[in-house]
Amino acid sequence: MEANIAHRGQAGTLESMDCLVVIAASDSGRVIEITGLAASRFRVPMERKINETLDLLGASEPIKVSVQDNGALDVVLGARVEAAYNRYKGCAR
Repeated sequence: MEANIAHRGQAGTLESMDCLVVIAASDSGRVIEITGLAASRFRVPMERKINETLDLLGASEPIKVSVQDNGALDVVLGARVEAAYNRYKGCAR
């Protein structure tokens, strides 16, 4: 019997000043989960950056975005979300 492996895209690392972003299919619209030291303090601007990036990429399907943050700057978060989404869609460059 073959294992059912979910389609997902991943980008980033768990190193300091970076973040790990994993995007997978969702059953309940766009879901964003953020963990890490700055999650409680910067959740709102991080969610805004994630949503802005996905909207610019034309992401309309229901997806779950999981972010493990280790102090990534705004531009790093946006780049990691873009790379993970492109890998999720199968069009990584």
